[in-house]
Amino acid sequence: MVRLAQGASGIVQIDLKRSMPGRGAYLHRADSCLSRFAKRRGIIRSLRVAVDAPVRAGIVAELRGQRESE
Repeated sequence: MVRLAQGASGIVQIDLKRSMPGRGAYLHRADSCLSRFAKRRGIIRSLRVAVDAPVRAGIVAELRGQRESE
């Protein structure tokens, strides 16, 4: 599971160290979960913030890239 948190700039970011302040949302690294996350629209309920499709796609691409480099 990877933690997502809203950064100081208001953009949702990956929190690998799980140390960013505030609310967090967790996302499983499985391909099916990443694909579902990328296709969704609207808010991430646990963060109470809307995330645009390009931001979601960037998060998914970054997570898939990290997984391949491991």
